[in-house]
Amino acid sequence: MRVGVLSLQGAFREHLGVLDSLGVGSRKVTRPEHLESIDSIILPGGESSAMVRIAATTGLFPALEEKISAGLPVFGTCAGLILLADRLTDDSLGGFDRLGGLDVTVARNAYGRQRESFCAPVQVTGLDSTFEATFIRAPQILNFGTDVQVLSEYAEVPVLVRQANIWGGSFHPELGTDTRIHEEFLHSLTAIV
Repeated sequence: MRVGVLSLQGAFREHLGVLDSLGVGSRKVTRPEHLESIDSIILPGGESSAMVRIAATTGLFPALEEKISAGLPVFGTCAGLILLADRLTDDSLGGFDRLGGLDVTVARNAYGRQRESFCAPVQVTGLDSTFEATFIRAPQILNFGTDVQVLSEYAEVPVLVRQANIWGGSFHPELGTDTRIHEEFLHSLTAIV
């Protein structure tokens, strides 16, 4: 199994590090041809506005959108969630293409600015104890469709969701030493890949 990590900008190195620590093969994905040899992909946190602008010069997003629609497992964290959301509350990405596919409405930076970042323990379906979630300028899931399964909430708001092959999270599971959410995503691949 090889997991791709979108490496245009943001915390891709941290995700690659987690995958390496778990003994999982990975590769950076920056161009459409990098999609050919992966079984799933992680979209990291970072600056979603920078990611969409960089991606627009590569042709990557149309190819990736097609792969996701065909069933490629994908996990978007923080900015990655924004890329996957079917709806945003504003047009602050300047009309640049995103990926979509996840039936949620997301508000960018809804938990505040950088200085208002925080960590909080959250219960996650499948984990036997709480996960310390790191929220950095995190997006908030305001509503979701009936096919979306909520895997975790913070303050009664969904922060980790799944819809078929698509996972989305408001927080950064790649920060810290707890790899259990990555493990859960990887475990789900055995039923899909």
